Amino acid sequence: YVAFFQGLGSDSKREQFRRYLEKAGVVDSLTCVLVALYEQADRPNNALEFVKQHLGASGPTCEDTEALQREVIDLRQRCTRLTEENKDLKARLQRYENVSHNGATAD
Repeated sequence: YVAFFQGLGSDSKREQFRRYLEKAGVVDSLTCVLVALYEQADRPNNALEFVKQHLGASGPTCEDTEALQREVIDLRQRCTRLTEENKDLKARLQRYENVSHNGATAD
């Protein structure tokens, strides 16, 4: 961490960057995650994964992606069925309206 800031060059650039990180909430977020990691009774085997999860950067898992893909397929099939049902009902309604307008009684 210190080496990173030292590698930025002048004190002025370091200070500007530090203020930028503070203003953006990065410093607070990192501090909270590191404190949470420090307070863990049992240290996780993968500290980087812990940090990613607590920052929300781990992204969806493979299982999440597969479940979402199945849901999309199901919803598309349902949409297709409902569209067909809608077309059928509209056609039936149209036939009913035509019969009513021609003066005949509907079945």
